Amino acid sequence: MAGDGQVTLGNSVVMKHTAKKVRRLFHDRVVAGFAGSVADAFTLFEKFEGKLNEYNGNLERAAVELAKQWRSDNVLRKLEAMLIVMNDEKLLLVSGTGEVIEPDDGILAIGSGGNYALAAGRAMKRFDGDRLEAKDIARNALDIASEICVFTNDNIIVEQL
Repeated sequence: MAGDGQVTLGNSVVMKHTAKKVRRLFHDRVVAGFAGSVADAFTLFEKFEGKLNEYNGNLERAAVELAKQWRSDNVLRKLEAMLIVMNDEKLLLVSGTGEVIEPDDGILAIGSGGNYALAAGRAMKRFDGDRLEAKDIARNALDIASEICVFTNDNIIVEQL
């Protein structure tokens, strides 16, 4: 999983270039990344890690329970962020509208540059996937997105399981 380091305030002010949007959770067996509001994402990381502990590291169950709580809680429902979570078996997108989505092709992307990174990642996997490792696809896809999207930078952090 890879994330850029850019934190943008509103639509025009870059506040930080070196944010860590991807981090390890649950005894380093789960990686989670976010897009959206930083404070909201930290709240979600904390809630998600609590669910992981509650369900003994069961990624899918923790994601579903977080999505249910996120969607139904009056305060959490106002959070403006999205999460991608993964372990060595599953990759999931979790949103505040109750979605828990596992991609068909093993590639997910969120955030302002997400569609660019998704397209680049799919192309690399399709045409050079037998030569590239997942970490290289993630890094290169985000690097390409940073060349296109002004809200994505090339200060890329990769976490690999």
